[in-house]
Amino acid sequence: GEVCNMINKKYNEFLPSMQSAEDLVSKVEGLCSHIDLLKAGIENEVQRDLNVAVAEFTELKQQLERDTLVLSILKKLQEFDTAIKDYNTALLEKKYVAAAQQLEKARSSLKMLESRKGFELKILKALGTELTVQTQNMLYHLGEEWQKLAVWKLPPSKESSSLESVMHSELHLRTVPSKEEEIAGPPVASVLQAFAVLGELHTKLKIFGQLLLKYILKPLISYPSLQPFTEEQSDVFILRFKSEEPSLDHSSPMEVFYKIQLVFEVLHKYLLNVPLEELAEDKKECRVTLAELLGDMIWEELSDCLIQNCLVNSIPTNSSKLEQYIEVIKSTEEFEKALKNMQFLKGDTTDLLEYARNVNSHFANKKCQDVIVAARNLMTSEIHNTVKITPDSCVALPRLPVPAAGDHLKMEKTSKLLHNDMVNLGNETKLSQHTFSLPTCRISSSVEKLMELAYQTLLEATASTDQCCIQLFYSVRNIFQLFYDVVPMYHKENLQKLPQLAAIHHNNCMYIAHHLLTLGHQFRYRLTNILCDGAATFVDLVPGFRRLGMECFLAQMRVQKGEILERLSSARNFSNMDDEENYCAANKAIRQVLHQLKRLGKVWQDVLPVNVYCKAMGTLLNTALSEIITRIAALEDISAEDADRLYSLCRTMVEEGPQVFTPLPEDDKNKKYQEEVPVYVQKWMTFKELMIILQANLQEIVDQWADGKGPLAAEFSAAEVKSLIRALFQNTERRAAALAKIK
Repeated sequence: GEVCNMINKKYNEFLPSMQSAEDLVSKVEGLCSHIDLLKAGIENEVQRDLNVAVAEFTELKQQLERDTLVLSILKKLQEFDTAIKDYNTALLEKKYVAAAQQLEKARSSLKMLESRKGFELKILKALGTELTVQTQNMLYHLGEEWQKLAVWKLPPSKESSSLESVMHSELHLRTVPSKEEEIAGPPVASVLQAFAVLGELHTKLKIFGQLLLKYILKPLISYPSLQPFTEEQSDVFILRFKSEEPSLDHSSPMEVFYKIQLVFEVLHKYLLNVPLEELAEDKKECRVTLAELLGDMIWEELSDCLIQNCLVNSIPTNSSKLEQYIEVIKSTEEFEKALKNMQFLKGDTTDLLEYARNVNSHFANKKCQDVIVAARNLMTSEIHNTVKITPDSCVALPRLPVPAAGDHLKMEKTSKLLHNDMVNLGNETKLSQHTFSLPTCRISSSVEKLMELAYQTLLEATASTDQCCIQLFYSVRNIFQLFYDVVPMYHKENLQKLPQLAAIHHNNCMYIAHHLLTLGHQFRYRLTNILCDGAATFVDLVPGFRRLGMECFLAQMRVQKGEILERLSSARNFSNMDDEENYCAANKAIRQVLHQLKRLGKVWQDVLPVNVYCKAMGTLLNTALSEIITRIAALEDISAEDADRLYSLCRTMVEEGPQVFTPLPEDDKNKKYQEEVPVYVQKWMTFKELMIILQANLQEIVDQWADGKGPLAAEFSAAEVKSLIRALFQNTERRAAALAKIK
């Protein structure tokens, strides 16, 4: 029963709470359906009204934008119109800057109008045309004014730019505005500023600058006699020229700078001291003056002209004058400073000053160029003007400059004149007197001068700045390289044709090679400090010069040998001398050879060093003897009469051959060399043995052979002797017996 009670109780409590839950559900369901109705209502009606409102708003907004645009366009059109009206008023009153500014205003209004997309108004084209017309009109007025302000009186253009025609150039600058213009401020300023506003100033100034350069500035640089001359009248300032006799061909830079500065001062005072800041409303960088604009346009050309026609000529040619060049540098600095003060030049150092300050390098360049030009002239001059040099000859040199204290001892040794016969080597070893001596001979005087030029230049180098020293040292090396390249080509034909010139050229080369051995040596204390170790030398050029001399002379020797053989080829092989005609031909050939040798002996006399002379003549005489021996030894039959005639031809050679040796002009001194002929002529003894054979009997020949130990065996082989025996003697038992002994 208790359990029942508990269930009832719980049930009674449960029922009401379930009831209230059911009520809640039904309320919620009611609310949901109400929301659905409301949603449907919104979707159908309110949304539609809202869309309509938004559409209306957008339309109104577009309407407003259109109206604003039209309004701004009308406003710009009005601005354009006002600007043109104001421009016209200002122009009538000659207020040029104001007028120009109004035109620019009109231009910017028009630009604005043209930039609106979708509003291609037909009127814009007309406005554009109107603006162009007015701008041209204004420029015309300004042009007229400008022409009154700066008047050029120029020589007729067909005249050349000679001094006479330049004298007619004048520039007139108007100084005082005429009465009615006084209100407009100085006319120069207003005209030029108006040009600036319209963007035409550059063109106008450029033309002015070109005239200024052509008719005033450049002539002042080119003609030392021109002086600028100024004259002030009541309302005009005149710049013209007067002519004075110049003291020198080139004016000094100081004079030229002074004249040009004067011109710039006049321009600055009367024309160009106009600031252009009025047009710079907010742009800071526009504070330019006309002077600066003009300076920018002409400075480069002007400074080039000053360098080329003025500074270049003022570079000194020897180092002693370099000191005084400080003046030129100073005056260049002052000139630039003056131009900077007048604002023609901006702040930084220019090419002009760079050039002047760089005088050492220009000095070196100029010096080197002068040296090379002088050298080239010497090389292309005649070879045959000669001077005699002897072992005692030395290149005339002034004393070397006094060195710094430390070098003192070393230098004293080198400052003695360099004698060919005595060279002081570093470790004081005395060489034999003739180690470095040159044999007596003749060289071209131009080569002697060339050597002096080389020494002089090196001497100058030792007194110069390091950079200059290096350049001069290399230009001396260039002299020799140039000789090596130029001389053989330039004198090519003569060196081939004329044996004397070939000999002189040979000596020239040997003389140069000789000096190159020691050339760097005398200057080594100064040069090696600057040039890297041991580079101050010319020794590397020596073999080339020796070869050059040898090759030229050997080529000449080949020519002479060729002529000798050519002449002997007409001797009919020395066969059948019993035939009168053959004998005459052979005799003539031998006479011609001797004549050729005699002539050579004369042209080389006193030119070639004696030892070279004797070797050369010996070689050529040897060529002749050798050829005669070969021809006679090849004969197959020699009659008794043939043998006699051949012998007399050979005797002529032996008697007269030595007489062609005349190395010295004094005859009595030549005997010695003529007696030494066997030393220089290799085949001399062979030739003498051949003559013995031509006169000997069989027994004498066998005796001369002496079992291969006699003098004959020293000159001929067994086969050659046998061949000669067969040609000279008839086939007998005695001949056979003699032949058997030759082996």
